[in-house]
Amino acid sequence: MTNALTDIQTIKGPDGTPAYVVVPYAEFMQRFAGADGLIPHEVVSATVDGASPMKAWREHLRLTQAEVAARMGISQAAYAQTEAAKHPRKTTLARVAAALHIASEQLDF
Repeated sequence: MTNALTDIQTIKGPDGTPAYVVVPYAEFMQRFAGADGLIPHEVVSATVDGASPMKAWREHLRLTQAEVAARMGISQAAYAQTEAAKHPRKTTLARVAAALHIASEQLDF
């Protein structure tokens, strides 16, 4: 059996017990971005500059439209239309949020 998490490193403290874990940034963002319900400054700034919350989050998470579309099981073109919608439905927000691994409330601001 192989360990798929080979990029994760453990840093031991002076007493030899694990003190810290280092993970690749992209993996951290996928697992923990928005886990506390907050919206990162970068996302807010992008929306102030005219991006939709969906686009701002996608770019913050360093994902392409095609990657998000694949997670949702739709085409890139369909996702592009979703991302550009002025007033998306709550069910749409929930589906996109699930694909981005964030809470749907984090897309509704």
